Amino acid sequence: TPVLSQFDFFLCVCVRVTVNANECCMTRIQEMSLNYHFAVEQKSGSTIHGFFGFNGTAGVWRLSALNEAGGWKDRTIVEDMDLAVRAYLSGWKFVFVDDIKVKNELPSSFTAYRFQQHRWSCGPANLFKKMAMEIIQNQRVSFWKKVYLIYDFFLLRKIVVHIFTFVFYCLILPATVIFPEIEVPKWTTIYIPATITILNAIATPKSFYLILYWILFENVMAMHRSKGTLIGLLETSRVKEWVVTQKLGETSSTLTQNLIPHYSFPERLRWREITVGMYLFICGYYDFVFGKTYLYVYLFLQSVAFFVV
Repeated sequence: TPVLSQFDFFLCVCVRVTVNANECCMTRIQEMSLNYHFAVEQKSGSTIHGFFGFNGTAGVWRLSALNEAGGWKDRTIVEDMDLAVRAYLSGWKFVFVDDIKVKNELPSSFTAYRFQQHRWSCGPANLFKKMAMEIIQNQRVSFWKKVYLIYDFFLLRKIVVHIFTFVFYCLILPATVIFPEIEVPKWTTIYIPATITILNAIATPKSFYLILYWILFENVMAMHRSKGTLIGLLETSRVKEWVVTQKLGETSSTLTQNLIPHYSFPERLRWREITVGMYLFICGYYDFVFGKTYLYVYLFLQSVAFFVV
């Protein structure tokens, strides 16, 4: 293609357009996150010839780059990201083409989405553990590109953000209502998070009214992503777990109902979510009765999100 006519480009990535974004609230929320990912992260990275992970679909590889990078490897469950990092360390570049649209389907059940997010959080953390020294010792890319890969791409966005979101907003912040001597600055709880959230949602203006649901849902998912991240770093038993993300495709409504798994009531109880939800509810009730802030509004809403999910 004309885009790949320059020899140093190894990958052409296209925009993925979701075909089932309006199926439910969860798919609308996913669309918001993905639109930001493509419109901001990947497009800006392509503009400066920086690095971003290959998503595994909607991309065209140069065969010589694939071979020089060592081909596909199964050492992690994110073989697409693994290959992209190795190709980047070999001196190749990529380009993001936003005028080519490729259809994509989002998982529409929470179980499928949870397994997908486990793979997307566990895999990068495990890949970082395996490739950190390889990145540091690489001689073909500059020092600042190594810093970007290690600090910004892996450490900050793939590890710290998941753990910090869950620990701070679902564990530490609720505890401050019980220990009032702990004062948390408003810029850490309101101003910066609100700015980041608005910037994430601005890529999908039609779903901006879902921003509150998006915040609450992302905090719930931060628990699962934190778990996946720790599994990847510690390489525990589920580090190589690969569950294909269930997608229903263009099926009839009857067949769709048959494809959706049905669980008994005890199987539908998610004890981790219930435990965290109870903790948030207790903290919210304590703040409502004894506190002098309105933090209980957030705590009650977040506890409901954990119960519902």
